[in-house]
Amino acid sequence: MTAGLFVYGTLRFPAVLDVLLGRVPDLTPATAIGWRVRALPGVVYPGLVADPESVAEGLLMTGLTAAEQRLLDEYESGLYELTPLPLEDGREAWGYVWKDATEPYDWDPEYFAEHELDTYAKDCRSWRRNQPAT
Repeated sequence: MTAGLFVYGTLRFPAVLDVLLGRVPDLTPATAIGWRVRALPGVVYPGLVADPESVAEGLLMTGLTAAEQRLLDEYESGLYELTPLPLEDGREAWGYVWKDATEPYDWDPEYFAEHELDTYAKDCRSWRRNQPAT
């Protein structure tokens, strides 16, 4: 993936990336125009949804290997769709876009980091143990 991956939710946290990938790829601040990070019903992770009046704050992840990209695609499979996104600085990146209903409020990464991250990282560790080695 040459354009990089725009991460806006749990994948922006080094603790999650380290569990899933065994390392933390390069991350730089990025903003996706025309998108919003929304809370999802009944889960602690968010979804990215189109909103022409908004911008989504996140990070641009670069330097993923093909095996790491396949692993993240599997991890995000289901209701996310890998989609090209325009970034505020004129670049384009890929991002996992949510395809189902969201809550009527934005996801709060600070709240997640303080209250949910440790448990979420443990859940990621369990998921990763059941995946093939990269």
